[in-house]
Amino acid sequence: MSYLQRSIERGPLAFGLCALMVCVSPAVANETIKLGLSVPLSGAAANWGKGGEWLCKQAAQEIAKGGGVKVAGKVYDFECVAYDNKYNAADGTKVAQTLLTRDNVKFIGGSLGTAPVRALQSMSERDGVLLFTTAWGKAIKGPKFPLTFTQMNTVYEISKPLLGFVKQSNPNVKTVALLNPNDATGQDVEAADRANWEALGVKVVSSDWYERGTTEFQPIAAKIAALRPDAVDLGAAPPPDAGFVFKELKALSWNGVKVITVGSGAEGVLATGQDAADGTYMGAAMTFDSPATSAKQKSLNDGVKTATGESVNAIQIGFYDSVYALKAAMEKAQSVEPKQVAAALPTVTFDGFYGKSAFGGVAMYGSPQQILVPVIVSQLKGGKLAELQRIAPDEMKGR
Repeated sequence: MSYLQRSIERGPLAFGLCALMVCVSPAVANETIKLGLSVPLSGAAANWGKGGEWLCKQAAQEIAKGGGVKVAGKVYDFECVAYDNKYNAADGTKVAQTLLTRDNVKFIGGSLGTAPVRALQSMSERDGVLLFTTAWGKAIKGPKFPLTFTQMNTVYEISKPLLGFVKQSNPNVKTVALLNPNDATGQDVEAADRANWEALGVKVVSSDWYERGTTEFQPIAAKIAALRPDAVDLGAAPPPDAGFVFKELKALSWNGVKVITVGSGAEGVLATGQDAADGTYMGAAMTFDSPATSAKQKSLNDGVKTATGESVNAIQIGFYDSVYALKAAMEKAQSVEPKQVAAALPTVTFDGFYGKSAFGGVAMYGSPQQILVPVIVSQLKGGKLAELQRIAPDEMKGR
């Protein structure tokens, strides 16, 4: 016999109390899906990780306020859980074990750094966990890794159009010196940049490496300046490191064309490089005074600046987009099972930071695991970042 039936049999007083106190069913709370984040929260790349964490949480809050993720009669909210991978493989392995073994996470909402991501991926694919990553090595994508998706433009999307624009704008550039961090990320960028510079008829006169955490760049700059290259491309260097290098180069009277292929933020370069950074071309930064910038983008940029002290950049933006991509794929699949969600991801479009976005890249990677968002070519001018060109991916034209 139900509580309501017993209350009725006991008389009107009992029934009245029931009606007032317990007979109205409480609202059922939404279920929670944890999104793990493996990101640098300390060191030179900490800005990337902290901004990415903020944007993940912001997207989760927006989705919750909009009614949550509706799947098979249930409603889900997202919770972003971040750990510091310190941008290296050893700590990346520790974070992977924490997320997958202790926290039992089934979705990685974002991960940073090729070396720590490789450590994470070795577990996530085996354990059936869907992985979003900003890492761009071709070796981590393709049919062998059906649960891995890249959440930002990689060097393979950025390098060719950016360097082509730089060469067209500076036709006298005949030689270039490359400098990258000595890790998997730097190695991937170096290989792509070298090939694209050479395809433009520019001779690579040197390609050097430095360890992340380096604070003394004068010897490196001296070696580069002695070669007198027309251009210096700092590839995957974090913004503060790049600023230091350009400052040292200026002190040595070098004043050529400056490039950071995957340069992601103006403030970090300017903070350390000051006026020596003027003129730098970047391929992963974004300006917020362009006519193409929406009110929503400006609002998100304000939030990231409050949280990190710097404007939002393309590396961080992926952590916002991945949450909305998951929502779209879960609702399309009507499932929260990672393999079914992964199968749905290439079939959906979703409203991300840049507007309508999707996944593609079969021609490059062998499977549709690459997010399709614009490449934005920008340049530091007079202490401000200016957008020079916005290049939409061809695949989005038919979506």
